[in-house]
Formats: sequence, C-alpha cells, structure tokens
Amino acid sequence: MGENLGQHFLKDEKALQAIVAAGDLSANDVVLEVGPGKGALTKPLLDTGAKVVAVEKDPALVEKLNETFQTEVKSGQLEVIQADIRDLDTKELVGDQGYKVIANIPYYLTGQLIQETLASQHQPEKVVLLIQKEVADRIIAEDGKESILSLSVKVFATPKIVRNVPAASFDPPPKVDSAILEISSISRNLFSDVDEENFFALIKRGFGQKRKTLANNLATQPQFDKETAKKAIFDCELKAAIRAERLTIENWRCLFKGLSTKET
Repeated sequence: MGENLGQHFLKDEKALQAIVAAGDLSANDVVLEVGPGKGALTKPLLDTGAKVVAVEKDPALVEKLNETFQTEVKSGQLEVIQADIRDLDTKELVGDQGYKVIANIPYYLTGQLIQETLASQHQPEKVVLLIQKEVADRIIAEDGKESILSLSVKVFATPKIVRNVPAASFDPPPKVDSAILEISSISRNLFSDVDEENFFALIKRGFGQKRKTLANNLATQPQFDKETAKKAIFDCELKAAIRAERLTIENWRCLFKGLSTKET
C-alpha cells in the first residue's frame, strides 16, 4: 500500500509527539496533513482538538482512515481527501483561514512540497515535516553551503531541526535516517522591495553550473557581461571567485539590487 507511494509509516511514539509539539497546536488551529497513511500522526493531531484536513493518494488508506476515525469524520474535525496534493490548491482545502502544515511526507515529495507551500499566495503559519535527514541538513546548511532548496526556504522563513529520527522508527524502515524540520516565521517580507520572480531567476542563474564561479554563471546570461557581474559582486563586498553556494540571503538581495540597475 503506502510503501509503493514512497511512504514509510512512523511507529515511534516519542517522535510523533515531538512533531505535534513542534506544531504548537490548539483547538482553534487548522492542520493540513499530507500523506497521513494509516493515521499514526493523525491521531495525536486530532487529540489537540485541531481540525485536520488529511490528503491521501492511496484509496485503500483513505478507506482505512475513514473507518479508523469515523467519529472525527462525522463531527467534521477530520476531513479525508483522496488526491495527490500536487493537484490541489491550498485554498481549495482550507479556504482563507490560517493553517499549519504538519506531516510525515513521502520522500519523493519533499523538495517540491516545501517550495510550493512556502511560495504559495496563501502561506501557512508554520510547517513541521518529517523528512530525510540529508535533506533537512541541506536546508539548514550549517556547513555554509547553501542550495536553491535551502535559499527557497530561507527567503520566506526560518528553518530548524527539532530532532533526528532513526530509520528503525519506521515500518518498513527506509534506507536513511530522518529528521523533524520546523519552519516558522513565514512571510513575504523580503519581497516588499524585491521582485520575487526575478529574484529566484537570479539565484537559479547563479547556480547554473556548479563548477563555475558566480561571476561566470551570471556572465553566461544575455543580461550581463562578466565585468558587470564582477562589479556587482565587488560592490556587495564579496570575493571575486566566490561560488553561489556561499552567498547568504542578504548577499543575494544586495546582488539583485545592484544588477537590477544595470539590466539592459
């Protein structure tokens, strides 16, 4: 069932409680749970009194969820939707009200779900996800090596790892360990004076070819020649041979503003 869709069912009660605690839930909250599987996380979410909208692709698991939580479904506290989350719009699920995304998501959805959730026009108040530890580490980037994924999170929010969860905590156990990632302070404040689409386009250009320096990647585009790119990098007090992975969000803001005045 779920394993065919990339799901590994969490059986560690302490990890489940840690996920729920990170969500800081009350009876007034609305939770969007993606890939609820057999409902191991759904139950403690419902125990907080919050309303849960659970989106599950596997029809057999949808049937099981509706059976397991008959009372909550009947009362309206739980709504189970059979669909691929990628085919749905957030407003279709939760309307205009505030909501939180809390889930043990299938690994193959991780990057796309995080990026699309944070970039949506109706952003959640908080996101708590159980994901691959390797991906969580890449998002946090404590080694100072940013990626398009880590920057796509940090332009909107503050990520942190709540705790690591070993592979043995799942049934069936995956081949890698996992981590609980909490994403909070979600907003569009950075884009109050920066065009969002063009800002991300600049970042993608900067990461164009991994082995090239930032200046060389920018110079491969028609907008700027190499000298223009180098001057913008120098004006932002960055090293001439710096690579894209070493730039912070503030560095990218500086670079964007500098280059925006030089586009032809």
